Amino acid sequence: MNLVVLQNWLDNASFAVLFLTMLVYWVGAAFPNLPAFAAMGTAGMAIANLCIATLLGARWIEAGYFPLSNLYESLFFLTWGITAVHLIAENSSRSRLVGVVTAPVAMGITAFATLTLPSQMQVAEPLVPALKSNWLMMHVSVMMLSYAALMVGSLLAIAFLIVTRGQNIQLQGSSVGTGGYRSNGYKLHKAGELVTEPQVAAAENNGFVRYESNSNGNGKTAVLDLVTAPQSETVTDAESLSPQRLSLAETLDNISYRIIGLGFPLLTIGIIAGAVWANEAWGSYWSWDPKETWALITWLVFAAYLHARITRGWQGRRPAILAASGLIVVWVCYLGVNLLGKGLHSYGWFL
Repeated sequence: MNLVVLQNWLDNASFAVLFLTMLVYWVGAAFPNLPAFAAMGTAGMAIANLCIATLLGARWIEAGYFPLSNLYESLFFLTWGITAVHLIAENSSRSRLVGVVTAPVAMGITAFATLTLPSQMQVAEPLVPALKSNWLMMHVSVMMLSYAALMVGSLLAIAFLIVTRGQNIQLQGSSVGTGGYRSNGYKLHKAGELVTEPQVAAAENNGFVRYESNSNGNGKTAVLDLVTAPQSETVTDAESLSPQRLSLAETLDNISYRIIGLGFPLLTIGIIAGAVWANEAWGSYWSWDPKETWALITWLVFAAYLHARITRGWQGRRPAILAASGLIVVWVCYLGVNLLGKGLHSYGWFL
């Protein structure tokens, strides 16, 4: 089997595996009493990641350069990054909901690259002179990995908004180091922390107190202490959320924060590396090219998110909305500017 045939087989196999994996995650979310689906989903993402890595490796051998020179190659590299970050996020959160939101995106990108792009755009061609540089691997690969991490973090923020139904609840978990969810009538304490409220025996149907154990995404047990608010207090919408939703919301908020915290330094390194490469190629570190401008906008959006989380202490809905808007900004930076107009980064219709 020659390398071209192998690549054609692998890109179709990647699409098929991701499509089936998406269905597995959706069925597993609809029927949570089937734990086997969680393992099947993880295995599917791992197989897809391996197929794409093999495809890119074959492409590298065939063309003789790192496979990031056109849209087809970059889409598969982006999908590889998303599946890799997914596996990290899922292992950290122990939640199958991660795959519910990441698998369809990975499948959609693969479908676009495999089924929509014309065949001439899928063929490896010799590099243009400006791309014959070691910076192609150093700059573009880091930028694509940052896009993948930021996309996954933003998708998890969207999942958080869905789980909480967009309610303005305050989460104080390990992402801000204070340890505890608080709302009118609800408190989430990590195991081992001192609980000062009087502990009433297990829940009775009159709604006094109930204790449940859930995973908080850090390998530790969290105890969800539901304390009924006094009758004189106003009952908030947060009380309509089940304990499982509240625990899941904190897990999603925490892992989204951590994944974005991984993608932001990669984006920073990629922008700096791109500036150095631009100075070597064009004699200027910054030219306000559309791609450069939107890379800066992307950096500012996620810098604002991290600043709000770390310095201002924002939690819950407000930073999640900011992170969710970052998903649109990343897509505009990655692909939109090439559709809207030409610039210095228009080699291969994506760079």
